[in-house]
Amino acid sequence: MDHLTAEKRSWNMGRIRSENTKPEILFRRAIHKKGYRYRLYAKNLPGKPDIVLKKYKTVIFINGCFWHKHENCKRGNKPKSRNEYWDEKLEKNVLRDKKNYAELKEQGWNILVIWECEIKDISKAVLKFEIFLEELEN
Repeated sequence: MDHLTAEKRSWNMGRIRSENTKPEILFRRAIHKKGYRYRLYAKNLPGKPDIVLKKYKTVIFINGCFWHKHENCKRGNKPKSRNEYWDEKLEKNVLRDKKNYAELKEQGWNILVIWECEIKDISKAVLKFEIFLEELEN
């Protein structure tokens, strides 16, 4: 059972941003400090990636653990109420992600997903990113 009223829950959900989230901003600042330059939210690419590094033909998605069903992550748990609604909603997100990733790969883009929980240790997230780019070069 939800401890919030329907109105309060609706208000909370309406406040969730899809762009310029805290995890995105933290990650962008960290890679910018390292000298990487990028574009944001390429509307012409499938899935409107959060970060686009043209130089490396790479797109980065900063995915929320809840919204994109991060497996084996405590932040990825769905609510206890309205199971059918949340199952359908979150599964659609995952299927849309897979479709977008496939289209991006067809267009020759490299894809990196950074999960919200990985941003908690920003140095590890940046290391994951740098290892990813290093492997592309080899």
